[in-house]
Amino acid sequence: MLAVIRVRGTSGIRPQAAKTCSLMRLHHINHMALINESETLQGMLQTAKDYITWGEIDKETLIEVLKTRALLEGRKPLTEEYVKENMGIESFSHLAQELMEGKLKFLDIPGIIPVLRMHPPKGGYEYIRSQYKKDGTLGYRGSEINQLIRRMLIPGVKVDGKN
Repeated sequence: MLAVIRVRGTSGIRPQAAKTCSLMRLHHINHMALINESETLQGMLQTAKDYITWGEIDKETLIEVLKTRALLEGRKPLTEEYVKENMGIESFSHLAQELMEGKLKFLDIPGIIPVLRMHPPKGGYEYIRSQYKKDGTLGYRGSEINQLIRRMLIPGVKVDGKN
């Protein structure tokens, strides 16, 4: 399972890349989509590589994302009780396992909002106009995406100055 995160905004974006981001439901910066791997997806990722970053998410990070950022319709948080009642799966751990194995797609969860709205990463992004291989932010990260996601689960500085 791949985690795809939109890093750059809409200003000056190529039309083909804009369409590709729209198809992956990455309309705004810091939106994340969980997508199963396929050959078609690889072509889409290459088309939008100048605006997104992606990599393989691990089970522990996926569990944390489901607990903290997954929302149901009506902006209600996803809970283990909801998963148990509507899907017959005991816990987030079992749900994450089925998602990782490909038995279940993220969009198969009834009532789930398909996009995960993340916080900006604590400590900020690296250089957002350069590829990850060249000490930037964009493109394929492999398993390093998990570190970025964990930094995005923690909220940054609050506007009121208390944090």
